[in-house]
Amino acid sequence: MSDAQIGRRALLRGAGGLAALAALPSLSACGTGTSRVSSGGGKGGSKTVVVRDSGGSYGAALQKAIYTPFTQETGIQVKVLNLDDAPLLAQIKQGRPQCDLINNSMMSHLKYLGQNALERLDLDRVKSVKSAKIPEAQVTDYAIGHAFYGQCIGYRTDAFGGKKPESWADFWDTKAFQGSRAMVHPDGDLPELEFALLADGVPMDKLYPLDVDRAFKVLTRLRPRIKKFWDSGPLPGVLLSREEVTMSTVWDGRLADLQRQGVPVERQLNGTRRQFSGYAIAKGAANVDNAYLLMDFSLRAESQANLVKFFPSNPSSPVAYEKLTEEQRNSSAGAPKYYDKGFDADVDWWLKNESAVTKRWLEWARG
Repeated sequence: MSDAQIGRRALLRGAGGLAALAALPSLSACGTGTSRVSSGGGKGGSKTVVVRDSGGSYGAALQKAIYTPFTQETGIQVKVLNLDDAPLLAQIKQGRPQCDLINNSMMSHLKYLGQNALERLDLDRVKSVKSAKIPEAQVTDYAIGHAFYGQCIGYRTDAFGGKKPESWADFWDTKAFQGSRAMVHPDGDLPELEFALLADGVPMDKLYPLDVDRAFKVLTRLRPRIKKFWDSGPLPGVLLSREEVTMSTVWDGRLADLQRQGVPVERQLNGTRRQFSGYAIAKGAANVDNAYLLMDFSLRAESQANLVKFFPSNPSSPVAYEKLTEEQRNSSAGAPKYYDKGFDADVDWWLKNESAVTKRWLEWARG
C-alpha cells in the first residue's frame, strides 16, 4: 500500500497517549450495539456524506472504485476530507466533526475509541459484513476492517546465485544470503520484533505476547549488516534498485512498479505481518444514515475487488478474491494461497507496548 500508510506512527502519539488507551477496553468482538440516527441522513434527509481518507493515489483510487459508483447507485454525493488524527479528534470532542465516515487504520480507531470519538455500530445496518464474509476479528463494535497491508521480505533476485530466501531465518542468514539489509525505523512502522522472533524459531501462532528481550538479542545479531532503517514506503525499493542492500523489509505492494520497470526484485510473503484499515463513524456525525450506506457499499465484496483494479489493496473479504482475475489475485498478499503464510499484528499488545518498545529500539539503534 502507499498513501494509506501516511502518518501511521503518528496516530499513536498525542490525543491522550497510550497510557489512557491501556486503561480502556479494546475494540471488542462484534456485537449489534445501537447508534444514534442523525436527522440529516436517511430518506428525505441530506444527500451528502463526508468521508475521511488519506488522499494521494489511494484517495484517487477510492474515488474511482468506491465513491463514484456509490453516488451513481444512491444519488448521495461523497465529499472527501484529508485530515490528520489530532485535528479531527479535536473537532469530534467539540461536537463539530467535519466528516461522517472515517477510513483509517484499526489501531487509529482504537485511539479514537479511547477518546470516546466513535459511534457504536449497529451491525444490522451493515449487511455486507455477512455477504462479504469479513473475518470475525475485523468486525468490532466500533470499526470494521476493509483491507490490510502486509510487511514482508523484499529481495534482489540476482543476488544469491539463483537461491531464493524462504523465511525470516534466511533474512538473518548473511552467509547463505550475502549482502546488506534494511529494516524499518519506528517513524515508518511498528518495530519489527515479530520478524526477529520468527527468525529465531518462534511459531507464528506463538508470537504474542512478544518476548521483547529475545527479539532484541536476535536483532543485535543482524545489526552489523543493517545498512539503513527506512521511514517511508518507497525507500526499500530505492535501496534494492541501487543494490545498496540485497534484502529489505517492505510493504507488500511496493515492489510492483519496480518489477514492471524490469528491476530484478521479488517479495517473499512467508511470515508477512498484516495490519488492517477499517471504517468507523465519527461521534456526532451529521449524516449517520448516509455513513452507514457508504460503509455498507464499501465493504461489499464487489467494491473491495473493484478497488484492487486501481490500487494494490488487499481486501479483507475472502469473497472479493473470487471476483479478481488470476493475475490480480496472485499479486495480492491476501489471496488464499498466501493468507495462511502470514499473521495479524496484535493491535492490543502493540497499543500497550509500542511506546516502551520504540524507546528501547531507538537506544538499541544508536548502539
